[in-house]
Amino acid sequence: MSAMSDIASRFPHLSPLKQALLALQEMKVRLDEAEGMRTGPIAVVGIGCRFPGDANSPDEFWQLLREGRDAVVETPEDRWNLAEFYSANPDDPGRMATRHGGFLRRVDLFDAEFFGISPREAENIDPQQRLALEAAWEAVEDAGYAPGGLSGSRTGVFLGITGDEYAQRFWKARDLSRFDIYFASGIARSIAAGRISYVLGLNGPTLVVDTACSSSLVAVHQACQSLRLGECRMALAGGVNVVLSAETTLAFSKARMMAPDGRCKTFDAAADGFVRGEGCGILVLKRLSDAIADGDPIRAVISASAINQDGRSSGLTAPSGPAQQGLLRKVLADAGMEGGEVQYVEAHGTGTALGDPIEVQALAAVLGKGRGAKQPLLIGSVKTNLGHLESAAGVAGLIKTILAMEHGEIPPHLHFHTLNPHIELDGAWVEVPTSLRPWPEGKKRVAGVSSFGFSGTNAHVIVESAPMEKAAERTVERPLHLFTLSGR
Repeated sequence: MSAMSDIASRFPHLSPLKQALLALQEMKVRLDEAEGMRTGPIAVVGIGCRFPGDANSPDEFWQLLREGRDAVVETPEDRWNLAEFYSANPDDPGRMATRHGGFLRRVDLFDAEFFGISPREAENIDPQQRLALEAAWEAVEDAGYAPGGLSGSRTGVFLGITGDEYAQRFWKARDLSRFDIYFASGIARSIAAGRISYVLGLNGPTLVVDTACSSSLVAVHQACQSLRLGECRMALAGGVNVVLSAETTLAFSKARMMAPDGRCKTFDAAADGFVRGEGCGILVLKRLSDAIADGDPIRAVISASAINQDGRSSGLTAPSGPAQQGLLRKVLADAGMEGGEVQYVEAHGTGTALGDPIEVQALAAVLGKGRGAKQPLLIGSVKTNLGHLESAAGVAGLIKTILAMEHGEIPPHLHFHTLNPHIELDGAWVEVPTSLRPWPEGKKRVAGVSSFGFSGTNAHVIVESAPMEKAAERTVERPLHLFTLSGR
């Protein structure tokens, strides 16, 4: 039945003209609803994480950030022998010019029995899979759900992962007796996402994303799109990275990507490369309307996200200023915002002499114009605290930004003294906060998060503070309460 026929049958007393107007009104409502589904905001309702500096929960991560702690340490002995691989001369064959990294403690430890995994299988499982599983479980609990209760649900998993350094250790050992029935699934990147869905019994889209350093933020973007398309009603999204191979670090050192002092001196005149880091971050996402209806604890709202590609830049791994500006304008348009509404940007900010000027100048051109000294665009990078987490870098920056919004404070950006002289602000008001400061005043807190892969794939997310209206209450009034403990 056509729209006009339907209106005519429901409202026969109206004139043909009024019936036509009513049909147009109803069609507009349907179009607005469809557009809202396509571009509607996404709520962050849960967070799980494992970051350097013993930041194994959002609260611990926030304390590290707020206190301005540097979590970079000398490479632990269980990774590789520094005496064998280090040299202050980066041109020494087979040697790297860095001694440091942002490392987690004891990535070999894993409570396999908790997840119903045998010790023999656990030994073959890449630590990246283990960390992602742990963080996903805790993110679901942080959202207020019992992980076991999600079985059979249309919940998706979108995980950024790029490395296979655990597998490299097997190849180097040349011990064929270690290649058993669990080896293939233990090292496969796809299983890192698939294992989460298997353990939790999830039936939504499940996939891994590899766009190099932008992988985890691209995974978040893909999760948001899947939620808007109705492919899933809830999504787990983020990324993971573990540094186990001296060879990968050696290759980065030979490419002159690594900072000799092991510090990301982002935006600073002394910027001379990054330091590798590891960790994992997982977000639980829902459409905002569903999160409010379900009474979920809304931590922040993703109002828009976008991805694009550098294309033919000055080199295969070189960033593109025009591409970054185009990405920022696209995501602003999708969010229905002006550049001046963004108060803070968590930059990609690796601390390289080439990348920093290109990124800051793109931010200044799109977001920094028309501001005054009292309303500068604040920019920072969590890489100055943790190192570059590669496939988990974007979600680390996003979690930092969400926590900063929740607490109403912007953490200090480390290792910054003098602005890189190659950064031309062209009159834009851009500032790097080097001490803890209150979040700028405004109607709402708005921030951008950038993540760029050396593959050329760029991602940007605009995130806002949680809405003031309260979600539906889950609490039930009762005279007595249970205090529950688990021995698992």
